[in-house]
Amino acid sequence: MSEITISYLKGDITELFTDAIVNPANSSLKLGGGVAGAIAKKGGKQIQDECDKIGHCPVGEAVITSGGNLKAKYVIHAVGPRYKIDNPSDKLLYNAVFNALKLAENNKLKSIALPAISTGIFGYPKKEAAEIITRAIRDFINTNPQYVEDIILCLFDDEDYKIFVSFSEHDHH
Repeated sequence: MSEITISYLKGDITELFTDAIVNPANSSLKLGGGVAGAIAKKGGKQIQDECDKIGHCPVGEAVITSGGNLKAKYVIHAVGPRYKIDNPSDKLLYNAVFNALKLAENNKLKSIALPAISTGIFGYPKKEAAEIITRAIRDFINTNPQYVEDIILCLFDDEDYKIFVSFSEHDHH
């Protein structure tokens, strides 16, 4: 079994050379604002076209498209919950992260970068989200994936970065 590394990076997820980046998607798979908008702008029309073919993705699930013109080969569109609207929010956020990672594994991808899903316009409190996302990653690693080797949490700003890193630190037993 290969050792899986989890790293934390502050920056722009659309600039990463990973096999896949995770788009915090909505269930209609329309690439609107925030991270999704940046992915659409840099990745080109192809990504939205592929999303339109898929059509819909339930909250807590994930789908994969090509990366278009991005540096990443693929985009995994994970639909996180809108806080207190899509319930149970904690379970749905956990599922979105876990399913995104599983999709990377099923497509034999080695490296995947995720943003802080649901914390933007979906309104999830950052500390709670960090705890759930970290737990989903750890549980995925415990399934002994064969292909995934690098999981990168790509965080937008100092605040997100500090919160996630603090969870990783009191996580190592």
